[in-house]
Amino acid sequence: MPREAPYLHVADDLRRRIKAGEWAVGEKLPSRAQLAEHYDTGRNVLQRAMERLIIEGVLEGRAGSGTYVRQPRERLRMVRSRHRERRGGSPFRADMEEQGRTGSWESHSQARVPAPEGIAQRLAIQPGDLTVHTRYEFLADGLPVQLSHSWEPMAVTDGTPIVLPEMGPLAGAGVVERMRTIGVVIETAVEVPRPARATQEQANLLGISVGDMLLEIERTYYDTEGRPVETADITVPDVRWEVAYEIPIDQP
Repeated sequence: MPREAPYLHVADDLRRRIKAGEWAVGEKLPSRAQLAEHYDTGRNVLQRAMERLIIEGVLEGRAGSGTYVRQPRERLRMVRSRHRERRGGSPFRADMEEQGRTGSWESHSQARVPAPEGIAQRLAIQPGDLTVHTRYEFLADGLPVQLSHSWEPMAVTDGTPIVLPEMGPLAGAGVVERMRTIGVVIETAVEVPRPARATQEQANLLGISVGDMLLEIERTYYDTEGRPVETADITVPDVRWEVAYEIPIDQP
């Protein structure tokens, strides 16, 4: 039977000591050199043990300061629903309102962006065809909730008032409502969820730690002819939010 890696033994003991209250939430741990001496191990082993606990959400590292016991966070539920898409307005804002929170977002759109190969495939266009690319940071009561990158083919929206998603008369509306105003009726949304780990950039934007679990959702909207008219990569911090899907049942 293979032996357990030494850093896992150290991580297990640190976890036990934290649960026993040896260090309170928000309290700084001894330096890594001190802990390495305490466990009679190399600093590399201690480093890996602490990184493991940071990934688990037990600890958090603060640049230039040290490592601290992390405040446990309540894990809330985010509902993704066809019902929310159809009732108008922003589905995200509606979801936050039902939780008694104020949903908002910051965005930046860029027109005439050549479609990368993977995005072109999802939109059934040629690589290099022009798109509108929009980056979003979604907030609940001013705190980061999710990130999103969306692409829309300019062949669909060019020359219309909705070419830039967050400008014009439909600014702030959902994709379904915006597209309907130019005669594009969205009939289907396909979402593919995948687990991932937070990069440094994602951790900075979401206020989480590098390596925290994420749920990444690849979403594509299709019109009544089966044409993809928008695709997006949505990133949700799993440590704070769980995603639930509401699936309507057609009645006979």
